[in-house]
Amino acid sequence: MTSSDKGVYAISVAAAMVSMEIQNLRVYERRGLLTPDRTAGGSRLYSADDVARLGRIRDLLAEGLNLVGIARVLALEDEVAWLRAHPNRRSRSAPEPEAD
Repeated sequence: MTSSDKGVYAISVAAAMVSMEIQNLRVYERRGLLTPDRTAGGSRLYSADDVARLGRIRDLLAEGLNLVGIARVLALEDEVAWLRAHPNRRSRSAPEPEAD
């Protein structure tokens, strides 16, 4: 884990950082838009990456997208980021070509 993906913020802090209601963060987690870390007791811990993703969700909501549309945009953005990090591979889901 890098420092940006390690959960350190409680749900109330993360919600305040992006000016959202706590219950919205729970909805976004249920819808699979983000997955915060959990303490041994089950409390959510949000990372800097999670907070950035919440900001992106907020911006997409402001542009008029619904949660299904936001899920698709985030998935495509994740795919583009992966492809940029792995330029010699076509896709995460595409099988590797067989060597002759």
